[in-house]
Amino acid sequence: MSATPANATPLHDLDQWEDFLEGRYKEGKSETEFRQYDAEAQPGVAEFYRLNHEFQTVDYVLGKEKEYFGLTRGKKTVWEAAEFLNTLVDDSDPDTDLTQIEHLLQTSEAMRRDGQPRWMVLVGFIHDLGKCLCLYGEPQWGVVGDTFPVGCAWSDQIVFPEYFAANPDRLVAKYQTKFGIYEPNCGLENVHMSFGHDGYIAEVMKPYLPDEALYMLRFHSFYAWHRHGAYTHLMNKKDEAMLEWVRKFNPYDLYSKGHTKPNMKELKPYYDDLFAEFLPEKLDW
Repeated sequence: MSATPANATPLHDLDQWEDFLEGRYKEGKSETEFRQYDAEAQPGVAEFYRLNHEFQTVDYVLGKEKEYFGLTRGKKTVWEAAEFLNTLVDDSDPDTDLTQIEHLLQTSEAMRRDGQPRWMVLVGFIHDLGKCLCLYGEPQWGVVGDTFPVGCAWSDQIVFPEYFAANPDRLVAKYQTKFGIYEPNCGLENVHMSFGHDGYIAEVMKPYLPDEALYMLRFHSFYAWHRHGAYTHLMNKKDEAMLEWVRKFNPYDLYSKGHTKPNMKELKPYYDDLFAEFLPEKLDW
């Protein structure tokens, strides 16, 4: 595999990727408008995806799963993990004065206002905690971005599919077939997805949350699947049932950001009770 590029941070901050997502998947936009947005409006995002698509290989993914999915980075409470994530905020950024915790609360509070199940409100709060991978030294393209299966042919519904031309897996014939290293209808839980914060936080939460929650965590960035209907040949009956929940989560992930700061003092007792209902005090990371 090619060496990790020295300049692996083409985004000013991770929110730049989320702003791109909100624009790309805004309701009512045509596919033509999506492509124009991709190519012209965000050169930093385009460079980010060029790196992502070049370096997210089978060997890379398997190596990172081995490195992180054993959860050997110590124990933290949810609040401690969120405070750790707060250190990603750039104080010089003129566009936002919201902390990462406040962003998480905006998502979960939108779910709470809509009367979603308590476990889903919890997912709203924790879904981005895996971005702490950046603080472990992982490059942006290995933390965020639309996710996709590795080890089988890439769908043309993945954003910037042309950048896969530089991925070494293009030279492995097995990986370029429809099913690749998988069996038909094997189930998405048995598929190796491009590595990032989605899969990592799903592993952290696997012992504690229902399948609906784990699908939201693991596949919320798998837009080629839940937005464009790609990779149905790998789905099983469980995936079909869980797809509804992933789609239910998506609007909160994309459109819950606002300018009003959540009141941490007022909200903390509710979230203390919520965390205690589903999770142990300390989690393995």
